[in-house]
Amino acid sequence: MSNIAVIGAAGRMGKALIETIAETQGARLSAALEQPDSSLVGADAGELAGIGRNNIQVAASLAEVADDFDVLIDFSVPAVTAANAAFCAEHGKKMVIGTTGLNDEQLQQVMAASQSNAVCMASNYATGVNLCFKLAELAASVLGNDVDIEISEAHHRHKIDAPSGTALSLGESVAGALGRNLKEVAVYGREGQTGARDRQTIGFATVRAGDIVGDHTVIFAADGERVEITHKASSRMAFARGAVRAAKWLSTQDAGLFDMQDVLGLK
Repeated sequence: MSNIAVIGAAGRMGKALIETIAETQGARLSAALEQPDSSLVGADAGELAGIGRNNIQVAASLAEVADDFDVLIDFSVPAVTAANAAFCAEHGKKMVIGTTGLNDEQLQQVMAASQSNAVCMASNYATGVNLCFKLAELAASVLGNDVDIEISEAHHRHKIDAPSGTALSLGESVAGALGRNLKEVAVYGREGQTGARDRQTIGFATVRAGDIVGDHTVIFAADGERVEITHKASSRMAFARGAVRAAKWLSTQDAGLFDMQDVLGLK
């Protein structure tokens, strides 16, 4: 049995995670957390998620529940995730990280935590998206330098980073297959007199609007034909199911830094 703690229990993703854990055999919600100043601290986590009372009171800090969980699922913000990684390293807890937009220093804190505990970090936990990573890599290796490559993504108005971590992971998959360094060839938006397109570049386009859960498309465009690989998420439950699957998988792993490709056996 995997005893799981969820950060941000009152948020959209937190609620989806709590519901998914309740539906998953071999997984148990053992702790739920919110910000210390939240009026929901002390509330029943099951009631917050709309699944009925589960007698797990929302806590204000990891220190309060340090003895209650084995794996932490964190879809919060970079600074909080980095601090939680340090806590998990100190207390021997495993960690599933869905937070995107971490800077180099914060990523180093996560990597340091993985030296002593198993950590799974992925830009997207949906099974279909991770399949798209492999398909994009395959398409790039087959089509090679004969195509222009563009990546578009759309998310809800509340998303704070751009491009999305998933879009960047798709870019990394494509760039790796072509022997390119994404940091050198990425183009983030275009404006004005940009001149003819450099075929070595990989373009990114971002949309933030409404309540879009997450759409991603990779376009491989040649003269006379075009290949598109698209994933559209209609519910956060797709991400939640993957994250809980990763939490269960981590229970069988020793220290190390893993991603969803490892969990799904796609490497």
